[in-house]
Amino acid sequence: MSNTFIAVAYDDMFTAQEVRLQLLRMQKEYLLDLEDAVVAVRDEKGKVKLHQIHNMTAAGAVSGSFWGLLIGLIFMNPLLGLAAGAAGGALSGALADVGIDDEFMKKLAAELKPGSSVLFVLVKHFTPDKVLAELEGAGGRVLKTSLSHEDEAALQAVLDASKPQAETAAPNLDKSA
Repeated sequence: MSNTFIAVAYDDMFTAQEVRLQLLRMQKEYLLDLEDAVVAVRDEKGKVKLHQIHNMTAAGAVSGSFWGLLIGLIFMNPLLGLAAGAAGGALSGALADVGIDDEFMKKLAAELKPGSSVLFVLVKHFTPDKVLAELEGAGGRVLKTSLSHEDEAALQAVLDASKPQAETAAPNLDKSA
């Protein structure tokens, strides 16, 4: 099964984070399976910062620490093994890249106006009708996708749609009217 790529731009620096949290909640409900979800923020000075969902440097340091400690115990110097393993693991983790290419994300985010953000999503599988219903009215502008033109237009329409008035208006409980 092929992955689906979607990049959506937002006019502020916070909405992309909020939508990513919404996607992570949907993942816990088994409505979608995310491979990667990255928020790129272009601050007021024009600098682009990526907020990854996976911290490969930390994961590499933990893994390297374990193996370094184990090897250090074998050679009677566990502290040296621990330090060397953590450093090596952190370096290999920092050099590793999973999911969406970092340079591609930085280049695309750099084209936006300062004070904006982009949500990059790589999805393995999703339930289209339920996910789209959850994202209705989230706003944003679709920049790039691997979706068909029809599906991309449908996604943009859902993002642009406003929530139904029944959800936003107070219910009329007066039954005599």
